[in-house]
Amino acid sequence: MKKPAPKSAATKPVKKAALAKKVPAKKPAAPAKKKSAVAEPPSTFISAQIDIGFGNHLTLRGEGPGLSWDKGLVMDNVGHSLWTASISKATKPVAFKLLVNDLSWSTGPDFVVEPGQSITVYPSF
Repeated sequence: MKKPAPKSAATKPVKKAALAKKVPAKKPAAPAKKKSAVAEPPSTFISAQIDIGFGNHLTLRGEGPGLSWDKGLVMDNVGHSLWTASISKATKPVAFKLLVNDLSWSTGPDFVVEPGQSITVYPSF
């Protein structure tokens, strides 16, 4: 009777447990954040079409978020004779006047824009 040949390392059976790699357990996903019931109102955009001369700036004074009748908010000059500003979080109509260099008031009644709307004005001084 022949003795069976000794098994080499390459021919030894491998246990299934040795094949399975240990994978860390997945963490449960964080609960989804609930959106607030009150959405932030859209921005209100104000544009003014006027040439006030090189080196001058246009400001807004009025009633609304970020506005005051005592100190002007500088508008952005985005093109030849075009000035813009945006008012965030307005929930009531925004009343405003324009000033050159925060000194010279525009003539006529206050301008008014509804919250979330856009307006282009053509002021005179």
